[in-house]
Amino acid sequence: MAPGHEHSQPSASSLAEFCNLGYSRGCPRLPDERQADANRFFVSSQGGQLRVVFCSERRHLPVEHAVLFFDQSRQTWISAHSNACVQRQAECAVESYLAQRTVSGGSD
Repeated sequence: MAPGHEHSQPSASSLAEFCNLGYSRGCPRLPDERQADANRFFVSSQGGQLRVVFCSERRHLPVEHAVLFFDQSRQTWISAHSNACVQRQAECAVESYLAQRTVSGGSD
């Protein structure tokens, strides 16, 4: 939630252009003081675990990276990110990855 915009909904074009598919620096809701302009997640399967590589960027340069692990059989995080917002984004990346594999019939 962008500070000062807690009870407002961005337009569909803003969501697509800046939030979901784009680079946030052009978003009018973006705080001036922030750690990153974008967070990137890459998910891969390693046996019964999912490996989630995370990288945050500021001005198109990396500012943070981490590798997180999710145990598929126990449906729990083995290692999670300390920032709740980044962790939730990692959870969404895993959910999307698993949904795509279900649709495509993929498995380990």
